[in-house]
Amino acid sequence: MPESPEKPGNDPQPTIELDAKGLFCPEPVMLLHNKIRDMNSGDILRLVATDPSTTRDIPKFCIYLGHELIKNYERDKEYYYLIRKKSA
Repeated sequence: MPESPEKPGNDPQPTIELDAKGLFCPEPVMLLHNKIRDMNSGDILRLVATDPSTTRDIPKFCIYLGHELIKNYERDKEYYYLIRKKSA
């Protein structure tokens, strides 16, 4: 995982924000799963978490379910993910 993010202006704008700070495995992935189910295809979600296990769990979630992990990075012990919901 990169230690510093690219310039924010280069990132696509998220449609949905999900704050999973302070939650521990499996809660961030469960929240993500519920939130992404309600999104439209192509919508972008930005997830912020503090649990280091998300660095393993979120990429695997995206691969397994076919969503695009656009970007992920860590800053100040917080983990950021930009995820695009797969097309129907």
